[in-house]
Amino acid sequence: MRRYLGYAIVIACLGMMGWAVSFGTLPPADFTFCNGDEIKTIDPAISTGQPEGRIIWALFEGLCRWHPETLEPIPGVAQRWEVSEDKCTYTFFLRPEARWSDDTPITALDFHYSLRRFLQPATAAEYGKELWYVRNARRFTTRDVSVGDPVEIELHQQPEGSLPFAEGILLQGTLTHVDDNADDRPIFTVEIDGRKHRFQRTDEGTTADGVTACRMLTYDFDHVGVRVVDRHTLEIQLNHPVPYFVQLMGFYPFSPVNRRCVETHGYPAWTRPENLVSNGAFRLEFRRVRDRIRLVKCPTYWNRDQIQLETIDALAVKSTTTMLNLYMTGKVDWITAVPTEVVTDLLERDDFEPSPYLAIYYYLLNTQRPPLDDPRVRRALAMAVDRREIVERVTRSGQVPAYSLVPGEISKYVDYTPPAFGTFDPEQARRLLAEAGYPDGRGCPRIEVLYNTHESHKAIAEVVQAQWKRHLGIDVTLNNQEWGAYLTSRRQGRYMVARAGWIGDYIDPNTFLDLFTSDNPQNQSGWSHDQYDRLMKAAQVEPDNQRRLELFHEAEQILLDELPLIPFYVYVSQSMVRPWVTGFYHNIQDVHPLWAIGIDRPLREKLRPGSVAVRTEEARR
Repeated sequence: MRRYLGYAIVIACLGMMGWAVSFGTLPPADFTFCNGDEIKTIDPAISTGQPEGRIIWALFEGLCRWHPETLEPIPGVAQRWEVSEDKCTYTFFLRPEARWSDDTPITALDFHYSLRRFLQPATAAEYGKELWYVRNARRFTTRDVSVGDPVEIELHQQPEGSLPFAEGILLQGTLTHVDDNADDRPIFTVEIDGRKHRFQRTDEGTTADGVTACRMLTYDFDHVGVRVVDRHTLEIQLNHPVPYFVQLMGFYPFSPVNRRCVETHGYPAWTRPENLVSNGAFRLEFRRVRDRIRLVKCPTYWNRDQIQLETIDALAVKSTTTMLNLYMTGKVDWITAVPTEVVTDLLERDDFEPSPYLAIYYYLLNTQRPPLDDPRVRRALAMAVDRREIVERVTRSGQVPAYSLVPGEISKYVDYTPPAFGTFDPEQARRLLAEAGYPDGRGCPRIEVLYNTHESHKAIAEVVQAQWKRHLGIDVTLNNQEWGAYLTSRRQGRYMVARAGWIGDYIDPNTFLDLFTSDNPQNQSGWSHDQYDRLMKAAQVEPDNQRRLELFHEAEQILLDELPLIPFYVYVSQSMVRPWVTGFYHNIQDVHPLWAIGIDRPLREKLRPGSVAVRTEEARR
C-alpha cells in the first residue's frame, strides 16, 4: 500500500498561512489552477514567460496548434497546409468559419498584419529572430537597407480617418542614396513614382528644411516572404528549409491579433478585458491583479462544441507552499510546482509524477562586468558548482545535473548528444581563479547573484553562495527581485550573475543554441563570438540534417569553452493534477493547452466530499 500526505500532515509541515488569492462569493470555475507569477502581458508579440504563455494559448490561436500529448502540429485557424517540393514555401488554408470573439471573420490579412507587427522594429519582440527564417524578415526588423533596395517609409502623420493608434502614412519606393551625417541620423533619398524625396528618422517629427521626418524607414514588407493569396490563403516563403517550421507556427508569439482592437486602444489598453478581441477557445472575462484571471468559453470559437470547460480561473500564486495548500484543501485542480521540502513524501502519490522535459536551469553571466569578462573566472565558477548537491538537497524531484546548454533529453527525439564543459572539480577551479589573478579568491570583486522571487531560486542561490565561498573564497551577495523588475534588470544588463531558465520552443538544438548568437535580443550575457555565429548560421541553412547537427555540436562546444552561462540541471515537471482532470498529458515541453482540458464530473462528485487527500488509486476504484 502506498503512503500519502493527508491534509493535516501538509499543514503541520508547512504551517498555516493566508492565501494570496481570495475566493469569497465568486462562483467557482469549472477548472482552477495556479499559474505562478503575476503575468506581465498578454500581448503575444512581446510575451516571453511561461505564465503568460498559458493564458495567451487559451485566448489566441495560431495557424496550427500543438497536440496536447505528442506536441505534433495539428490544424488551428488553418485547416490544412501544403509545403513546396523545395520545402521553402508553406501555404496555409484558413477555415472560413474561424471568427474573432467580436464575431467578425478571421482572414489571411489578419495574419499578414500580425506577423508584420511582430517583426516591426518598434515592437522589439524578444522572439523576433524566430521568424528570420522568413525571406527578408531579418532585413525588415533590423532596418538593413542598401542603395537599390525597395523600402517603406512610415510618416508621423496618420492617414485621414484612421483609428487613434494606427500606423502613420506608409510610402514605398527605391532607396537611391544614403547621406551619413555627424549626428548619426542618416538622410535617405528615396525615389517614389519617379520623384526623389529625402527622409530622416526622428522621434519628434521635425528635421531640416527639404527633409521629411519619418517614424521608420526599413526594408519594404511587400518584399518579405509573407503574402496574402486570397481571403483564406496565406503563403510564407523561407530563406531555406526549416524542419520544425509548422510546429513553430503553433507557438504563441505567432498568434494573430485583431488590428481594429490594437489600433483603437493602443498598448497596453487593447489587452484589457473590456477591450480585448481574441480568437482562441476562451475569452478574458476579468483580471484581478495579485488574485486571478477568469477565462470563459468563447461562443464564436470555430471548435467551441469540443471545448469542455465553460470557465477557468488562473490564480496568480508564486509561492509553492501556497500552491500546495490550495491543492490539498481542494481549492485548485492543478498546480505547476511544489515545495522542495515535501517532494519526498509527494513522490508516493499517484497525482505527483515528476518527469524530465526540454528545459534547462542555468545562471547567466554578464561577460561585460569584471571579473566575469575573464573566461577563466567563468570556468572556475562553473567547475565550483556541485550540481548533485543542488538536485539532491534542494530540488529533490529527479532533476538531472547538466553540463551543457542543450538538455540531454533531446537525444530521445533528435540524433544529437550535447558536449559537456567538464565536471565538478574545485581544485581545477581554484587553479583557474589563481591564473586569473585571484588566488584563494583574494582581490576578487564580490559577485552578485540576481534571481526572481521563488523559494527554490532562493534555496539554490544560497547553496551556490556557500559553494563559491567554500571552494573559491569568493564573497557572494544575493539579490531577489519580483518578476517584472528581474526581467528589466536582465534586459538592461544590470546584473553580474542572473538566474535563468529556458524551455525549448520546439524539439531541436537550435531553440537553445540560438539564444547566444550575437544578433539575438534574448542574448543578455554581453557575450559574442564570430565563429559561434558562423557555425550557427551555417547550421540553420544546412539541408543535410546530419551535417546540420554536427555544426550545432561544434557551436555548442565553443559556447561551453567560453561559458557565458553555467548550466545547473535539466528541469522536471512538478505538476499535481486531480484524478478527475482529463486531457492533461505529461510531455517533453510541459505544455498543457487549456482547450484540451476536461472534467470527469461524476468522478469529481464522488471524490470531493470528505478528505481531499484521498489516495488516487482508491479514488479510481
